[in-house]
Amino acid sequence: MSRNFVDHIRIWCQSGKGGAGSHHLRREKFIPKGGPDGGDGGRGGHIVLKGNRNLWTLLHLRYKRHIKAENGGNGGKQESTGKQGADHFIEVPLGAVAYDHDTNEKLGEVTEHGEELIILKGGRGGLGNVHFKSATRQTPRFAQGGEEGEERNVLVELKLLADVGLVGFPNAGKSTLLSVLSAAKPEIADYPFTTLRPNLGIVAHRDFRSFVMADIPGIIEGASEGKGLGLRFLRHIERNSILLFLIPADASDIQKDYEVLLSELKKHNPDLLLKERIIAISKSDLLDDELKEEISASLVIPHCYISSVAQKGLSELKDEIWKRLHETE
Repeated sequence: MSRNFVDHIRIWCQSGKGGAGSHHLRREKFIPKGGPDGGDGGRGGHIVLKGNRNLWTLLHLRYKRHIKAENGGNGGKQESTGKQGADHFIEVPLGAVAYDHDTNEKLGEVTEHGEELIILKGGRGGLGNVHFKSATRQTPRFAQGGEEGEERNVLVELKLLADVGLVGFPNAGKSTLLSVLSAAKPEIADYPFTTLRPNLGIVAHRDFRSFVMADIPGIIEGASEGKGLGLRFLRHIERNSILLFLIPADASDIQKDYEVLLSELKKHNPDLLLKERIIAISKSDLLDDELKEEISASLVIPHCYISSVAQKGLSELKDEIWKRLHETE
């Protein structure tokens, strides 16, 4: 199942070549010297990314490693313009970002359904000989060739669009929490790195309101340098409005675990520290009131206690998330 989640793909793309202009000379009965009437060539097709909210991964592009748009048609007589090359549309999930693979230049991103992003422009069509007519050159027998299309290796990456991103070490209970709060059914087991791909769930709240939560594969110390699952999944939390840090109650040092997670996010992208943060201490059904007081005294950060299995503290957590999501509106 995890193989079906493809969040980055490299594609060789080539936009269409522009059609050549025509150097036709008008030759009709009774008009032996009609002069130039060659039309312009048509534009080559663009390569375009198009947002599709019904897609969740880039799996459909796995075996489309070469994409080429149609060339423009050549100009014709009677100043007729050549046919425009058909654009090639690449449908992508919302949150897709395109880069030039060789230069790492960002080409743009798609975040809305139906949004179109031209990543390679088609070549312009050449001018017909009618454009080169002058008082001293009344019968030009030449025209302009079409412009070549662009080509490049394009890297398409997916950054999930979610309101809340779950951040924590492997086996912290993120998948369990998502399965309890939403209808998502992530794989759950008692060993690290059960989650090998991000999972999205829609969390129902009061009065028919809802928000989207993403379960990101567990972060380990050194993830920003590529250890564990590394950078591959850290980018998925860049678009989340709120980061929900999930730390189990049986951790040896909750404050230290939080600081390690925060440090990895900072190394990956310092802007992540500007996002709203909520700390949830999971598996709190293992704690009595005295232990909770002891833990709270050692923490210098706002926090709440939850238990996904016993379903305790979940309503309060959702209330806090909703408040944070909409307090700036």
